[in-house]
Amino acid sequence: MGRARVRAQRERRGGRGERMSGMSQRGASQPQPHTSMNSVTASLPPAAKPRSRLRLPDARTCVAAGQWLVTLLLCAFLIVPVAMSIMAGLTVNYFKGVSSGLTLRWLVEVWTQYHGSVWLSLEVATATLLITLLTGVPAGYVLARSKTRVSRIIEEFLVLPIALPGLASALALLVVYGGFTRFRMSVAFIVVGHVVFTLPFMVRAVAAVCASSDLRTLEEGAASLGASFLERFATIVLPNARPGIVAGALAVLTLSIGEFNLTWMLHTPDTKTLPVGLADTYASLRIEIGSAYTILFFIMTMPLLVAMQWLGVDPTGQRSAARKRRAASAVQSASGSSSGSEPRPASTSSPESIKTP
Repeated sequence: MGRARVRAQRERRGGRGERMSGMSQRGASQPQPHTSMNSVTASLPPAAKPRSRLRLPDARTCVAAGQWLVTLLLCAFLIVPVAMSIMAGLTVNYFKGVSSGLTLRWLVEVWTQYHGSVWLSLEVATATLLITLLTGVPAGYVLARSKTRVSRIIEEFLVLPIALPGLASALALLVVYGGFTRFRMSVAFIVVGHVVFTLPFMVRAVAAVCASSDLRTLEEGAASLGASFLERFATIVLPNARPGIVAGALAVLTLSIGEFNLTWMLHTPDTKTLPVGLADTYASLRIEIGSAYTILFFIMTMPLLVAMQWLGVDPTGQRSAARKRRAASAVQSASGSSSGSEPRPASTSSPESIKTP
């Protein structure tokens, strides 16, 4: 009896398991009422799927792209002729182009014929720089310190040679000093003309720095400590005016080396500078020699322009002021974040310690 009862219980358990497995299989075969959105969209035909819209660029992106396009076009407009002139000075035959071959023959020929003009241009530029430094730095300082109407009139007269053509300035020098034959035939005559032309650039650069800096307060503080005018000028004015002096010096050198109009009127066969020699090479109707001379001129002037960018010349002091403002804002933000991260101390005052009026 006991064994028969155990068998009956096992049979009943087996039948119950079979019924449960059949129900699970039927439930798996039926579709679920709650399906995901992805399965619905996947089951739709291609025409019924939602289309993604293309996002158009905003106005700021369009303006930035336009600015970049205009800048690149201007750079190409300015750089392509220079590159073509350099390639003409390195080719065997300009009319055949690069296919004729590359050579340094024209550079060697230009250096052989016009190396005296190169050294003369460097001498004139150096002498012009020394004179403009000795006269332009004090003049710029005085014009920046003075606020009278007379100083403004003097400044306008100093800038007048820039407004006039170089030929007019050279003609004025010839009318006044042309009677002095020895002076007229010397290199000093060209130096005087270059000083007249480049002095305004030095004066303006130094005056801009001296006007933007608070030199008056610094000088008054030094004077109260017993410093003389020369000591104040050497220890306060010159260090603060250094960016303007460097900018003016590089401008004077570049302009003096490349000045043609004024030099062409003042030169003699013995005082032929680099730009005048360049005009002579182009007048020879040999484009390769003129282009090789352009390469030589390019080699002389480009280091000055690179030095101006490398030194970070800031004649007006705006970039240095911007750097100071950024540094001050960074310090303030750092101090604010550090003070915000520190936990505040718990108040120890009790209600009894608070006095009501």
